[in-house]
Amino acid sequence: MSDEDGTSPMQIGVVSDTHDNARYVERAVDLFESRADAVVHCGDVVAPFSAAPFDADFDFYAVRGNNDGEWALSGTIDEFGTYLGEMGELTFDGVEFAVYHGTSEPIVDALCACGSYDYVLRGHTHERVREERGGTVHLNPGGVPIPGQEAEPAAMLVDTESGEVTTESLG
Repeated sequence: MSDEDGTSPMQIGVVSDTHDNARYVERAVDLFESRADAVVHCGDVVAPFSAAPFDADFDFYAVRGNNDGEWALSGTIDEFGTYLGEMGELTFDGVEFAVYHGTSEPIVDALCACGSYDYVLRGHTHERVREERGGTVHLNPGGVPIPGQEAEPAAMLVDTESGEVTTESLG
């Protein structure tokens, strides 16, 4: 799937594993409304009421997470954004993104290694990751705190022109 493929630099917001936590959803939306052109949610929104706040002043995309059990979630997101299903491909400002929740590490590894993407965006582990693998940047913004991963949740912003990735706390 391709969306924005013009030449204007863009700020892409990345968030994951919000798990119906209204406080973190609200903080992410507030951040993205002022700083992002498009937002990608890497799964585990969980319920439709948690997706609705992302109907804001940016383009919105989401993949299915392993805790996204409500079938109504895809319909809710499609009312104002794009529900990508299990995995999606997006192009912003000529920059290629793969989006996958991340439940299978071999799939994440294959996406990073295939050479087709500038960025692989994922969630699932609730562990914040920013690493480069052979020219592909692998990003996971983390998620709501879980035992063993108590770091405050965060969102990431990707500048399509400079490649700069910034992390903003949602705590």
